[in-house]
Amino acid sequence: MPAEPPAEPAGGCAECLASGGAWVHLRACLLCGHLGCCDSSPGRHAWAHADTSGHALARSAEPGESWAWCYADELFLVPDSGGVTDIG
Repeated sequence: MPAEPPAEPAGGCAECLASGGAWVHLRACLLCGHLGCCDSSPGRHAWAHADTSGHALARSAEPGESWAWCYADELFLVPDSGGVTDIG
């Protein structure tokens, strides 16, 4: 069973923080909790994490957002009362 990802992001994109880079939005891996920057950010570290680790599911780590993204299938996922719905 995968580890429970953190409820709130801690600090920011791990790779951007290490390199002094900047990010636009944050994404949290639903399998291991890795916090990376979105595809609109220069580093695209959330995508890089999905690509190298095989962890294809990430959620928005932005306050007030509850959607997720599957990098492998390019699916945008939003919660509903019965689970998750694909709207893409």
